[in-house]
Amino acid sequence: MNQEWNADNYSSGFSFVYNYGGDVLNLIDGENVRDVIDLGCGTGVLTHALSERGFNVTGIDASEDMLAKARANYPGLRFLQGDAVNFTVDAPVDAVFSNAVLHWIDREKQPDMMRCVNDALKPGGQFVFEMGGCGCAKKIHDSLGENFRALGYEYVMTFFFPKLGEYSAMLEACGFTVRFAALFDRPTELKGDYGLRDWIRMFVKRPFSGVKDDDREEILRRTNEALRDELYHGGKWYADYVRLRVRAVKE
Repeated sequence: MNQEWNADNYSSGFSFVYNYGGDVLNLIDGENVRDVIDLGCGTGVLTHALSERGFNVTGIDASEDMLAKARANYPGLRFLQGDAVNFTVDAPVDAVFSNAVLHWIDREKQPDMMRCVNDALKPGGQFVFEMGGCGCAKKIHDSLGENFRALGYEYVMTFFFPKLGEYSAMLEACGFTVRFAALFDRPTELKGDYGLRDWIRMFVKRPFSGVKDDDREEILRRTNEALRDELYHGGKWYADYVRLRVRAVKE
C-alpha cells in the first residue's frame, strides 16, 4: 500500500467508497462459498455486509487506524493486520473480496498481491474485486499535473489504473481464469461544497509531501477553478471515476 489513512475522516466524508462496494458483493457466486477474506477491509463495513450474507469472513488491512475502528464497530468479526502484497492465511478460503483497494498497489507489486491471493484460495476459489480502471479521475489528475508544473513541482502519479486487457493478462499469468470483467464510467458525487478539495486532500497525499503550504493551497485553488465547469453540476462536485470490476477463478 502506498497511502496512510485517517479512519474517522474516511468514514464521515467518503462513505461512497463502501456504499458502491455493495454492488460488487453480488459478483460472488455464493454456491459452496463459506470462508471469505475481505482484503483491504478498511473500517469493516463490507466485511460486516459479507457476514450478513452468511459468509465466515476475515477482514485484512494494513492500517491499524482502520482496523481499530473496524474492531470497535464490529466486535464479533475477525480482523487482522496484513499487507495485501505479503499476507498468508492459516487455511485456504473459498473467495477473496476487495473493493477500492488494488489501485493503491504499485504496478510492480501487483503480481505479488495476485500470488498471495492465489495462494490463499482453494482450487476453484474466486477473486472478486473492484478498483480504479484506466482513465479514472483523469481530469483531476491532469489538472493537478498542470498546476504542479506551473508552480515548479513534479506531479507523481501514485495510483495504478490498468486497462482491462492488461489486468486480465496479469491475473492469468498468476494462475487465474477471468470469468467476468468490465470497465465502466461511474461519475461519483463528492460530499459538500468543498468536495473536490476534500477528495484531493484525502486521496492525493504523496504528491503534496514536498510542496510548501502556500503552494499547496494555490494548487488546490487553481485545480478547483479549472475543473468547475466540467465536474461541478447542480451544486455538487463529481469525480470522473472509471471502475474495473472483475471475478476471476483460481485454476
